[in-house]
Amino acid sequence: MERFVEGNRAVLQEHVQRHQEIHVVMGNEACDLDSTVSALALAYFLAKTSPAPKAAFIPVLNIPRADFAFRMETTFLLQEQGIPATCLIFRDEIDLGGLHHAGLLSLTLVDHHVLPGADTALEEAVVEVLDHRPLERDRAPGCQVTAELVGSCATLVTERIAQGPPGVLDRTTAALLHGTILLDCVNLSPAAGKVTPRDVACVSLLEARFPELPARDAVFEALQAAKFDVSGLTTEQMLRKDLKVLSSDELVLAVSAIYVDLETFLRRPGFLQDLDAFCQAQGYTGLVAMTISFNERNEPSRQLAVYSQCETLRTAVCRALEEVTTPSLHLQPLPSPWSCVGAYAQGNALASRKKVLPILRAALGGPGAAGGPEEEVVLPPTPMNSLVEECPLAQAVPPLCPQDVLERVSRIAAGQPPSSPK
Repeated sequence: MERFVEGNRAVLQEHVQRHQEIHVVMGNEACDLDSTVSALALAYFLAKTSPAPKAAFIPVLNIPRADFAFRMETTFLLQEQGIPATCLIFRDEIDLGGLHHAGLLSLTLVDHHVLPGADTALEEAVVEVLDHRPLERDRAPGCQVTAELVGSCATLVTERIAQGPPGVLDRTTAALLHGTILLDCVNLSPAAGKVTPRDVACVSLLEARFPELPARDAVFEALQAAKFDVSGLTTEQMLRKDLKVLSSDELVLAVSAIYVDLETFLRRPGFLQDLDAFCQAQGYTGLVAMTISFNERNEPSRQLAVYSQCETLRTAVCRALEEVTTPSLHLQPLPSPWSCVGAYAQGNALASRKKVLPILRAALGGPGAAGGPEEEVVLPPTPMNSLVEECPLAQAVPPLCPQDVLERVSRIAAGQPPSSPK
């Protein structure tokens, strides 16, 4: 596996120059561990076993390279198995449309089965689908489809490799598949409701072939810890990692999920400057950070920070969060090192961001906020069955007039209906 990945870029360039077939294996736009490992392992298997020796089998990670830092569990597992990130090929490093136009592209989809709208032109290049979700549409007759309801797409890849010639499965590939299935299926816990007998059978098969694989508990705990380890991210990356955006006529409010305790987050070096710069660059009037951390008994603790340089907006949002009763957040004020940031301990740890978003939507006021829009800008956007259309933030944020913003938030704070949009 290691040599295969390290040689991918050179093989791709050679095939483009020689005008030879390029068979891309690509996961979904979430590009989580399952999509990444499924693409790598299946491309490796096809390269070893395909009857088309002139084709180059290239795994492609379906995100820009700059976003790979957000996939902490993926970067951790690949690093552990000696797969350098510099050798991976990302979506912004290969021209799939150009290859298809030149008649060179074959495409296998793993961990999803329908391309988003922006990639519709590539549909006719799809020759195979391997997914663990129910099919939403039929494929062309010449497309090979495997769609099975298992806990992890890596399970289907493992089954495919196990049915192939002996000796193809190496230890690195086995370790990648083993870790992915364990993470996806919550360490094969029936209580989590994700695991199937086929997932269990594949983990057992991999362990039988490679008895030196680490214990399941150790693998799962390491990957779970890596998934929430944001210590290597900048403040901007932490804010962008799990982000939703609410907007009304003139106000844009970002809502970020942050996976460290609030005090650690607020005390990051250069925090306020980074927060100011982030909001100004994206056109956000304010930002709510919802932190979640876990104690030694894995019990969640939630805290809130409300930021805006506009005091009227900050006060209105804080008041809405403090006074809401459905559900009550049981907020307790916390000291904040910044006058433009309100901080709270959230006593109701069951009130997730999903339950807080309607409160914030209502606080913005106006019909546009009351019913949405809510823009999902998780990097990459959280897929609806891995089918994500173009990110709404790809379009420019409309210009804001400071006078209009101040007038609007003043009306919100005073409990008056917002003025009609001009």
